[in-house]
Amino acid sequence: MAEQKQSTELAKLNINDLMHSPIVVKKLQDCLVDPKTTNGFISSVISVATSNTYLKKCQPMTILGAAMVAATLQLPIVPTLGMAYIIPYGTQAQFQIGYKGLLQLAMRSGEFKNIIDEPVYKGQLVKKNKFTGEYVFDEDAREKDKEGNLTNEIIGYMARIDLVNGFSKTIFWTVDEVKTHATKFSQAYQKGYTSPWKSDFDAMARKTVLKHLINKYAPKTIQMENAIRFDQAAVKINNNGTNLTEEDLDINAFGADYVDNEPQIQDANAEEVDPSKGLFGDGDKGADANKK
Repeated sequence: MAEQKQSTELAKLNINDLMHSPIVVKKLQDCLVDPKTTNGFISSVISVATSNTYLKKCQPMTILGAAMVAATLQLPIVPTLGMAYIIPYGTQAQFQIGYKGLLQLAMRSGEFKNIIDEPVYKGQLVKKNKFTGEYVFDEDAREKDKEGNLTNEIIGYMARIDLVNGFSKTIFWTVDEVKTHATKFSQAYQKGYTSPWKSDFDAMARKTVLKHLINKYAPKTIQMENAIRFDQAAVKINNNGTNLTEEDLDINAFGADYVDNEPQIQDANAEEVDPSKGLFGDGDKGADANKK
C-alpha cells in the first residue's frame, strides 16, 4: 500500500523530471514490462518534447498524459514510425494515434482475418453504392496521362475488413470527404499549420477512413476503445496539483479534452531515429505485442 501511495511533487517539474520521477518510471514499467523498453520509451518522449519548439511551450503534464496513453497502448512515440504522436496545440499537448498504430492494435485483437486500406487512383473505382455497401475496384484500370504514364491522381480512399466471424465491410471516401472531415476535426489542418495531416496526408487519410470503419463496424478491444477515445485529445491527469499518485496515472482515471485551443504555427515532426533500433528507441523489440 505504501508503494501504491508513493507520490512526487509536481511543482516546477519539467518533462525530463516528470518522465524520470520514480512513480512515472514504475507505471511505465508496469505497462511496458521490459526495463530496456521502458528506458527507450522515456528517452523518445523526452527527445520529441525537447526537440520541438512548440511542444516546449506545452504544459508538461499534458505531454505526460499523452505519453501515458501511448505506453498503456504499447505504442512508441517515435513520429517516423507512424505509431503514435504527441501534437502541440497552444499550451496543451494532444495524443494522436497514427495509421500504423491503428493497424497494430487491430492485428493484436485477433478479431480480424484481413484488413485492406488503399488510396484509389482515377479509373480504379468501377462501381459504388453507399446504400447497398457495394463497391467494385479494379487495380489494373488506373488511368494514364498524355505521356502514357500511370496517373498519380488519387480520387479517394477505401478500407475493408474481414472478421474471423465471417463479417465483411467495405467503405470508400472521396478526397473531398476526407478533407471535409479533417477541416471539421483538426484545427491544425483547418489553419494550414504543420501536422501529420500536412506532412503525410496520405497516411492520415488512410487512418481516418480505417478508423471510421473499425469504430462503426468492428468489435473493439479495450486497447482499441482507449485509442479511439483519446485520439486527438488533450489527456487530463486528474490530481490536486501538488502530488502525483499511481492511481492518477491509470488510463481509466484520465480525462479527455477535445476542445482545441487556438493553435500557434507549429511543427509536429521530430528528429529522425535510427531505424535499426527497436520500436521504443532501444535495441529490443519492445513490449509483448499480444499483451492486452
